[in-house]
Amino acid sequence: MTTQLVDTELRTLYRLNRSVPDIEGYRTILALEHKHFATRAAGIEADAPHFETRGDLVRALADRLAQEEANPSDSDRFIAEEANLEQFKEIVSQFAVDGMIESQSLLAIIPRLPGRSRMAVLRVLIDEFGCGNDEQEHAGLYTGLLAELGLSTDLEHHVARAEDGVLAFVGLFYWLAARAPEPDYFLGAYSYFESSVLYAFRSFAAASKRLGVRHDRYYTEHLYIDAFHSKQMQAAIRDLDVERGVDLRKVWTGVELTSAIVAEAVDAVVARARRVR
Repeated sequence: MTTQLVDTELRTLYRLNRSVPDIEGYRTILALEHKHFATRAAGIEADAPHFETRGDLVRALADRLAQEEANPSDSDRFIAEEANLEQFKEIVSQFAVDGMIESQSLLAIIPRLPGRSRMAVLRVLIDEFGCGNDEQEHAGLYTGLLAELGLSTDLEHHVARAEDGVLAFVGLFYWLAARAPEPDYFLGAYSYFESSVLYAFRSFAAASKRLGVRHDRYYTEHLYIDAFHSKQMQAAIRDLDVERGVDLRKVWTGVELTSAIVAEAVDAVVARARRVR
């Protein structure tokens, strides 16, 4: 495995998001988020379809998810069917920048949501943090996976070598939760993401089983618990709509932006894994 030594903009953003930034650091966060996420979101929103009702958006989201589930990408197939153990270890290392800090970026959305919508999201986050149980926290499950594979459990080791694509995926949720202009973007993004994990993680679970990896619970748990999370996120959108009206174009922008950036992250990681022999 080759260590990536270049401090790219997205690596800088990742580190700033996990620091207490000074004024210049905060300016840098805003500038990089504007460049990598806000500008892209604005373009998607400008072309977003018009939804008459929330039900129309829910149906469009269901169609998007069904289409993706029925048509796994080449990267998904590679992970499930072809990756050898060394290649799978590279994939696990690359996604460690998310798995080892899972859901920490999402906490900033809580004070931005009104009552019932906030509680629906909080019920999801409680699960992500294992209901306070050290053995259940998803970040802990990921650390166990790293340890079994003989990979470093030092987060900075993985940050230093992570592909920009996966760093963008993490940075996106920091922006959505903390600084996107309205929480509607986050609700669309996270509603899509929690639903898509129900099929997206099948390839990782299949690879773990095929390669004899014992600590596969990080993947298998998501394949059932995210059914509950998906329903909670749709409830969060409904409740925000009831409480103050939801902007369906912004919700859909969150869906589209997250779908694209997650796919780019998986493709970047798989391209790197294919180079491992």
